[in-house]
Amino acid sequence: MASETQTQTAPMAPLRKGPLTSTWRENKKSWGFWERSMDTLGLHPTNLDMPIPVFKKTDPVPHIPAWLMHRWIIVHAFAPLAIHQAYVFVMGKNMPTWGAFLFYAFALKFGAIHQIHSMRWMGHRFGFLDGDKFARDSVPDGHVGKVTASLLSTASLRPIMFLMLTYKHSQSPMEGLSWKWLLLEVGLYGIVLDFWFYWYHRVMHDNDSLWKFHRTHHLTKHPNPLLTLYADEPQEFFDIAVIPFLTWGSLKLMGFPMGFYDWWVCSQYVIFSELVGHSGLRIHLIAPNPFSWLLQYFNCELIIEDHDLHHRTGWKKSHNYGKQTRLWDRIFGTFRKEGRIETTPEAIDYVNTVPMPIFFDSTEPVVYKPGQQTVTTNSGNEGRCDEELLKEHHA
Repeated sequence: MASETQTQTAPMAPLRKGPLTSTWRENKKSWGFWERSMDTLGLHPTNLDMPIPVFKKTDPVPHIPAWLMHRWIIVHAFAPLAIHQAYVFVMGKNMPTWGAFLFYAFALKFGAIHQIHSMRWMGHRFGFLDGDKFARDSVPDGHVGKVTASLLSTASLRPIMFLMLTYKHSQSPMEGLSWKWLLLEVGLYGIVLDFWFYWYHRVMHDNDSLWKFHRTHHLTKHPNPLLTLYADEPQEFFDIAVIPFLTWGSLKLMGFPMGFYDWWVCSQYVIFSELVGHSGLRIHLIAPNPFSWLLQYFNCELIIEDHDLHHRTGWKKSHNYGKQTRLWDRIFGTFRKEGRIETTPEAIDYVNTVPMPIFFDSTEPVVYKPGQQTVTTNSGNEGRCDEELLKEHHA
């Protein structure tokens, strides 16, 4: 079967130096600490020299069932809580604040890295949106340290902020989790966070003086999970700390407990959607939320293609500003009027669904169907960039 697979070079525009040119993976002799660290941790959106399937815009798009994503998130949210509870049982006391910080910062990093590995595994099996025209952007030359530091900052600053705000030494996870409120907290956390993010994001686009802090993030037209926080420092600060704090404060004002362990579970849902929303995977994946069924009923659910189109077809003037739902885009009229391109209702394949195993080998060779067209991207990215985008970058 593999011998019948049609392989060609990746579809690319002519190579030209741009702000997203990425060739650093080809020359290991030039690697420094950050490049070696990223490679050791496997923080790559694709495996070099492994085929990626290519599909026409009209080909069926496989669906991933919601329960698989909930299973993934629940495992990664509750495994650390179970370990924490075991520590309390064995030691007879709760973790000190500094110990809890080290533990949950590690757990957050581990979960995010595991998810990146999973999305790479999916990418080589199901391809990427707009993959018949362009390869996915990769981490640009000279910015590996910045990208890695941004991801590490998220996994460190968020836990320490909420530990300082909410951690109680008198409460173990079993005692501190608000079991009767947790489902509602998780559902509302994503929706309320999306309200704050929507307006902050939209204002960054609409206001000329603020756009300069956001345009770096929009240099990518075909993002990958590592570029989720590829941005200037003011935007990174809002993404990492301000928006989550406003969300937590809003739910506290509504009367919800929102202790540390509640926040931890809520944050796992948000981080999952933040990473997968920049993956560009060619699958029908609805951002997981206990209320996704209700959002879908009102056509307010968010799928991967929605935010992908925000990057691909938008610049300063854009659409689809939400990152957890399309609720606020629907209410305020900023959803993409032209609709989706590849994940249209008639294109969704609910029969041949996408698996999301907890355990997998992201380097395992893939056997494609006979005649399946694939590409092999040797350089990770061709540095393609729109002329308008290049002009803005060098302004």
